[in-house]
Amino acid sequence: MLVSQCNISLKKQRSRSIFSTLFCCFRDYNVEPPSTNSTSALPPLVEENGGLQKKNGDQMQVMPIPSGIYYFHGTEAVQQSFHYKPPAKYLLPELTASDYGKKCVVIDLDETLVHSSFKPISNADFIVPVEIDGTIHQADIEVLAGDELSSSTEVYVLKRPHVDEFLQRMGELFECVLFTASLAKYADPVADLLDRWGVFRARLFRESCVFHRGNYVKDLSRLGRELSKVIIVDNSPASYIFHPENAVPVQSWFDDMTDTELLDLIPFFEGLSKEEEVYSLRRKAK
Repeated sequence: MLVSQCNISLKKQRSRSIFSTLFCCFRDYNVEPPSTNSTSALPPLVEENGGLQKKNGDQMQVMPIPSGIYYFHGTEAVQQSFHYKPPAKYLLPELTASDYGKKCVVIDLDETLVHSSFKPISNADFIVPVEIDGTIHQADIEVLAGDELSSSTEVYVLKRPHVDEFLQRMGELFECVLFTASLAKYADPVADLLDRWGVFRARLFRESCVFHRGNYVKDLSRLGRELSKVIIVDNSPASYIFHPENAVPVQSWFDDMTDTELLDLIPFFEGLSKEEEVYSLRRKAK
């Protein structure tokens, strides 16, 4: 009996490890802003494999990030964006002619537009197979269903109510960018199914984030757009800790099919699109 309980415990941990590796799971919603005292350290950037770049003398090496709860210590504290030079190459390409004069809206994915789970969902809008380390996970993705362990080859995705209307209207008014702390191998196929209208001009994933105190932060100063014309829509305060004045917070969504938050936001964004800069309408809304 004890051995059986231990096996279940290990399977639970394994499931959570895989899930936290794939999806953006911010652990600390009260994360402090970056320190303003030191100006010597650059923010650690995240590699495509989910690892962090770590200084080693004059060399840079990839430091793998373990799954689960992350902590960041030492002298490599992330600085505020105005304390270091912008990167030579920005995350976004130059504006297209069709987007010239439009503001840039950065939109999160998980718990903002969709909710995803390894546990089978009967009314899932999408079912996406996930490839990790070159193999399609079948029995190795263990999920707990009540007291029974089952296996899943797919990620089950629910769309937030009114996400279609929201995305279509945002695409008409703004240059829209998907920015998620999830891995591209999961988020990219979900975005393919979600964005049927080509609303997102670009997609940014975990490797485009800055890692700060256990959280993947979306540093808007690295986009290559004027900050006064950038807004971020996100359910996690930790993701916009560098630029809170550019944020439109939304409630985390999981499965409430009566939710209307995205629909309710459309009039706000219609007004914002006519403003000279993003801060004025936010001040009026407070």
